[in-house]
Amino acid sequence: MPPALPRVGRRTVEALLAANAEALRERTLVLVHGQYAPGAPMRFTVTLHGEARRVQVRDEASVLGVLTALHEHRSTASASASSADVLVVTTGVDDEQLGWDVRGRAVRRKTLTVENAEVVLQRFGATALDPRMYRERWLLDALVEAEPADSGWPRVGGVLTRDAALRALTVERLGLRTAGGSSGQDGQATLDADTLLAWSRTPAGPRRFAELGATERTELKKWLAEVAGPAVPVLLSLAETGLGHDALALGLLGAVLRDPSVEPDTVLALGGLFGQVMPRRSELAAFTDAVEGTLTRWIADARTSEDARRRVVAVLERADELADTAGLTPGLAASRFLPSSFTAQLRRTVADARVSPAAGEAALDDLLGHSLAALRPDHIQAAETAVRVARWLSGPEPTVPTVAAGVRAHVSDWGWADRALTVLWAGDPDGDLETGRDLNALYEQARDRRQRLDKQFAARLAAWAVHATAEHPEGCLVIENVLDTVVRPLAGRTAPLFLVLDGMSSAVAAQLGEEAERDGWREIVPRPETGEAPARFAAVSMLPSITRVSRASLLAGEATEGGQSAETAGFNALWKRRRKAAVLFHKAAIGGEAGHALSHELLITLASDAVVGVVLNTIDDALDNGRQGRGTTWSLTDVTHLRELLAAARSYGRPVVIVSDHGHVLERGSRDDTPTVEADGAEAARWRTGGSAGEGEVAVHGRRVREGSGAVILPWREDIRYTGRRAGYHGGASLAEVTVPVLVLLPAGEEAPKDWVPLPRELSTPGWWRTPAAGAAAASAAVATGQALPVAHERPAQPASHSQDALATEARPSTGPEAGRRAAGSLGATVVTSEVYSAQKEYVRKAPEANVVSAVIDALVSAGGTMSPAALAAAISATGRVRRNIEGFIATVQRLLNVEGYPVLGFIDGGHAVKLDVPLLREQFLPKQKDGENGDMAEGGKQEETA
Repeated sequence: MPPALPRVGRRTVEALLAANAEALRERTLVLVHGQYAPGAPMRFTVTLHGEARRVQVRDEASVLGVLTALHEHRSTASASASSADVLVVTTGVDDEQLGWDVRGRAVRRKTLTVENAEVVLQRFGATALDPRMYRERWLLDALVEAEPADSGWPRVGGVLTRDAALRALTVERLGLRTAGGSSGQDGQATLDADTLLAWSRTPAGPRRFAELGATERTELKKWLAEVAGPAVPVLLSLAETGLGHDALALGLLGAVLRDPSVEPDTVLALGGLFGQVMPRRSELAAFTDAVEGTLTRWIADARTSEDARRRVVAVLERADELADTAGLTPGLAASRFLPSSFTAQLRRTVADARVSPAAGEAALDDLLGHSLAALRPDHIQAAETAVRVARWLSGPEPTVPTVAAGVRAHVSDWGWADRALTVLWAGDPDGDLETGRDLNALYEQARDRRQRLDKQFAARLAAWAVHATAEHPEGCLVIENVLDTVVRPLAGRTAPLFLVLDGMSSAVAAQLGEEAERDGWREIVPRPETGEAPARFAAVSMLPSITRVSRASLLAGEATEGGQSAETAGFNALWKRRRKAAVLFHKAAIGGEAGHALSHELLITLASDAVVGVVLNTIDDALDNGRQGRGTTWSLTDVTHLRELLAAARSYGRPVVIVSDHGHVLERGSRDDTPTVEADGAEAARWRTGGSAGEGEVAVHGRRVREGSGAVILPWREDIRYTGRRAGYHGGASLAEVTVPVLVLLPAGEEAPKDWVPLPRELSTPGWWRTPAAGAAAASAAVATGQALPVAHERPAQPASHSQDALATEARPSTGPEAGRRAAGSLGATVVTSEVYSAQKEYVRKAPEANVVSAVIDALVSAGGTMSPAALAAAISATGRVRRNIEGFIATVQRLLNVEGYPVLGFIDGGHAVKLDVPLLREQFLPKQKDGENGDMAEGGKQEETA
């Protein structure tokens, strides 16, 4: 049997024509030894010496066929100017059979032999080939056959190396030019596991590889294993057998073999999914690692790209589907990627939180390590909230001794419980029954505790209201005194922007305060008395807690009622009496014309020296119209005009006071044993005037009661309403409705007014809401009030505090010689007296005093290594060194502590927190310190490890 003829394609013909361009000036026939590839174009145009030449190809197997082709070509050429200029005949007929008559008309007077090495050399524009390529006919054949029709091979201009040729061939054969593969510095596709795994998800990618010849597939797999890693052969083997599209999903399932005690049945089930491709365990481990690395990067991209998110979700859901089919789901419960494992870990977190806070925290740590945690913030919020509520419930039963204590505790602690209740009520975002059941159980426990607090508060409120007035508030900040107590002291330097968020509860204020801090604002409060911790303002609304009495009284600075006209008149009159210009803006006057967020009049007023008040109705309107529903968050963007107003205040250098006129309770459905009350004298959803107080209600009368001739009946249970269903209600006697939160914000970096101090989030957030850290609350309280800073080993770790009163108690410094001895042996004091620190200080111009750096170190150690910049600013204040630019100060301390560039101290969380790496600090500054060398330090080291 004669040997097979060489395969000739268009690119081979073009290369032969280019190599014989001179001869084609005189002759138009080219005889080529070979067979023209089926499907290749029979007519095309080439450029030779700058001239376009038309080419016709004929494939003839006999002498007669060649002669006929030549005759037809000559006849056509003489009859038509549009006929082909060059005739190329591919044939297997020997030169002797063709005869001199035919060969004499052909280029070189003979049949040209196809030398693929020469063709490759010419098509790449190379001067020479890697010698190894001459021994690999498959590679030369593939390079000739696969040359891109549109652009040809990349020009190398030198020696064409084997690796460069294989890279070009792989890119073209696999379709990586169109598969979205990343590019290297030379503009070529990057051939790595990431690129090839992404390629496996393209519609035709794996099929293209499967359709290659066996030798080419084998050689490409071998080469790609060398340049892209051991995971690639497994991927390509899957592509060969039609499983390429599921390669990523199968790679995730391979993680089940990481368990050395895996059951044989599990191995068999996995082998069934991989089919004939089932690799050795070491190969599968490499493949699984590569898949997980790629998916980790994809998940990071999915946070900001919806397309990336869909791509990731498709892979993960397919993996879960395959795992379920093969019965592998239970063995993959610890997976960091599968949706089923995320659900299982979420269930365990919430269930364990019901057992104990510690169990819930341990399970939550595992859940936060799941790769899907970043893509499922609502689920993480539900799990974190369950653990937080478990912490709150594990603390001592709180009580309400007075109205003043009640509203202060609510704005600093119990309002956060209300925030958590809203999340628990919303349930699992996916509607998982097991998770929902446990969330509901925690919700009921927390709601019962909150209801007991509301009952106590209502009784105290009824007794207080009998005698309370603006002049004699009995220890409370009442709403009609907010302007004089909070806003007026700020107006002496730069008039503030006064924002009234109608209906903002303490829960909503907590959310907005957090977001404002992330946006570059910091909360400030008046410096507290010695021994007290700084705390957020909390006022008491008018009664009933409705807009027409509470908002009017807030803006007028006295007990009154009325609508917008009364509010404007009262606001102007109050500031006129204080000899200060003031302007109040309501709905229609706030928004600007097209292209402007705020009205021209509002911006002009903000540029003046007047006190500017703005009433924003978004929250109250949402409660009336049902938009809030089961929602759990209020962001700055959700409140119409709020973000724009904050930006304007910053640009005009104004501090901002955000206040409510009353809070609200949400509609969560009535319990089965407490139907909605139908009562006579119902004036609104949450107050009435007729009859006597029933279960869940309280009768209130006094001078601050502005409806019902000074006497009304108010419900304190949140599930009582007298009118139609809405998203939320206000007017009652619950803590959430009567407490008025007040936030005073200053742009970060701005100097606080005299006698005002920052309120770090360590103090504005209750301890049970944060992840517990030994001594964090105590340290923050101490530094903010100017007390001696407790050190890490001063006392054993205490449970997280549950109120600001507890914070104040914790903050009191130890006294006496024992406390002094311990402070002198703190980690901070030891670091700043070390030889390494002394050497570092030589290179830092205007370094802070040693006691300041020591205080910063000890504060961070006491807080578990992380604090907000505001808390650190307070720590500096405690040492007598106040810095306006805390970020610049921390940068200076970094130069002192970050020896040889190691990140001992730095910012995290986008600059919203400062992190001290305590083990690295000890390694850099105390390398020879060992346990037992110094009793104090050994004790301190243990405390740091505990923290």
